[in-house]
Amino acid sequence: MNPQAKLLGLQSLSPLPIDSFAALLGSLICLSLSPIFIRLSELEIGPNATAFNRFWIAAVAFGLLNSWLNVGQQQQDAEPKLQKNYLGAEKRLLIADGLLLAMGTICWTWSLTQTSVANSSIIHNLIPIFTILGGWLAFGQLFDRRFIVGMFVAIAGVTLLEINELLSFRIGPQLLGDLAALVSAIFFGVHPLIAEQLRTKFNSVTIMTWSSTTSCLLLLPVTVLFSKEQLFPSSLTGWFSVIALAFVGQMLGIGLWTYCLKKISSGFASLVGLIVPVFSALEGWAILSEPLTFLALVSFVVILVGMYLAISSRSAIKSPLESTNS
Repeated sequence: MNPQAKLLGLQSLSPLPIDSFAALLGSLICLSLSPIFIRLSELEIGPNATAFNRFWIAAVAFGLLNSWLNVGQQQQDAEPKLQKNYLGAEKRLLIADGLLLAMGTICWTWSLTQTSVANSSIIHNLIPIFTILGGWLAFGQLFDRRFIVGMFVAIAGVTLLEINELLSFRIGPQLLGDLAALVSAIFFGVHPLIAEQLRTKFNSVTIMTWSSTTSCLLLLPVTVLFSKEQLFPSSLTGWFSVIALAFVGQMLGIGLWTYCLKKISSGFASLVGLIVPVFSALEGWAILSEPLTFLALVSFVVILVGMYLAISSRSAIKSPLESTNS
């Protein structure tokens, strides 16, 4: 068999577009590293201040990158039309995307102070359910049976990661924390649907510039007036942590994830995101020497089975008609 025939054979094995799937995989690896930088940052500043610095640094970087990209497009006919679209419904969607990210982050960080990490994590990982349900209710998106089964298998795999702590959980005052985690899952579940709609008109850099700016503007009063946290780090280690979080977690993590929504469905992207806790566990074992249990390995296998079922379904990617508009 010649090399060209081998290449065609490999392409036929996977229906996923290689560039988008590579962007999604890179995004998940970057997002899995975020807890390390968050942990380092919170040695000096609080969770809301950490999120604020993450968003404002990313907003500045994305803004500069967006301006640089627009310089080469100023002579194109499509550019004036793009600017006019900012005055319509698209502008509201861009702002709404940032609001959802900020509100989801606030609820998620607050829930971790009110309930167990295990319970909060499991409830927060219900994101794909809300993404798929929202896509069906709002946009009429349909998902085949194989994809739905894969979703529940993957969620079951994530649950195994925290099953020991979950079984020891005692119902009590943590109910508010559980509800906050549920609200955060709803916010983060709707976010992919809006980002997916925006990708039909804007590039990922434009979307991330708007969402990061909106998020930092919302988090500023929350950090200063309500939580009254120290706003900026006071050491080189603290600044390194928030800058790394902005570039790795926000620009590469969320940015690459938004990029892949041009060809990959938001439901599938959210589902694959369930593998982030597994990556984090492996990185914690490799970098921080944290123990890796047999249950975590079993969870990894179960999640991979769910991923395989979802990848092999027709609901994972968009049709050519859907993806050529962006």
